[in-house]
Amino acid sequence: MFRVAAVSTLALSIALPAFAEEVNLFSSRHYDTDYAIFEAFTEATGITVNLIEASGDELVARIEAEGVNSPADVFWTVDAGRLHMAVARDLFQPVQSAVLEERVPADMRHPDGLFFGVTTRARVIYYNVENGRPENVNTYEDLADPDLGLTVCLRTSSNIYNLSLMAEMIKVHGEEGAEEWARGFLDNLARRPQGGDTDQIRGVAAGECDLAVANSYYWGRLQTSQNPADREAAARVLPIFPNQDDRGTHVNISGMGVLANAPNPENAVALIEFMTSPTVQSILADQNNEWPVVEDVTVTGPMRDWADFTRSDTNKAVYGSNQAAAISVWDRVGFP
Repeated sequence: MFRVAAVSTLALSIALPAFAEEVNLFSSRHYDTDYAIFEAFTEATGITVNLIEASGDELVARIEAEGVNSPADVFWTVDAGRLHMAVARDLFQPVQSAVLEERVPADMRHPDGLFFGVTTRARVIYYNVENGRPENVNTYEDLADPDLGLTVCLRTSSNIYNLSLMAEMIKVHGEEGAEEWARGFLDNLARRPQGGDTDQIRGVAAGECDLAVANSYYWGRLQTSQNPADREAAARVLPIFPNQDDRGTHVNISGMGVLANAPNPENAVALIEFMTSPTVQSILADQNNEWPVVEDVTVTGPMRDWADFTRSDTNKAVYGSNQAAAISVWDRVGFP
């Protein structure tokens, strides 16, 4: 059994009812399959999952406002850059778990055990199949080449996905090198940034731009959409996984951390461990067209044919620690 509650910014002081064995999960994810997983966790452990759903920003605001009185045990959100919001506010407590250290690769978890990756996604380059794979596009750096001869679509630089990508570029090239890359990228834009990641992929399919940068799972969603136009758009584009001959493709996570004032910390760790079990990992990845964080887990969804690529091993905590610098770099070049 699990319980679901919605939260708004007007309900910050509402406390959850007490149960003998429970864990209070604050999640910005909204997938029906998650509910079945929580039911399975309760059946396996006897621990009731109290699920509170809202945006990541709303949940962080509530946890911070409630302080020591917060009922939150676990915070689950997408992108390490968003997890950094909780890290920066000292909302997480360090976790030591031999199970998690064995299952979750070191680069997919915070160095101090403040959060752990649960699923992964890649930020890749898309091209129009009809035009063929461009021979001169193999890296993120190629997108800034003044001789690229191709146009690129990207959503706004303030989006968390692009902040995390820039955070890694800063780690790789330093701020000056990353700024030079951003200027070159700006010069190759097909249009002023607009819309979300799906809109960038649609832009390539429609011929509005030659290339686009977007997260991998958006392409998977288009492939499985009930809308024929979405499936047609997905069929017109294919991904390029950048930097396969050097550092690997930029990847990000959805991740969980145990809150500093968690009333049920042991149950919280048990839930995160359950989420990294092989069966659950497979379900989580397939339901959102992602990949597991745990190695050698079977993927059966649309992304199964794209699971074998070289991933960057940059620790995902860097996306948060370099976030302020990333904002500054994008702003200095005037990237919309």
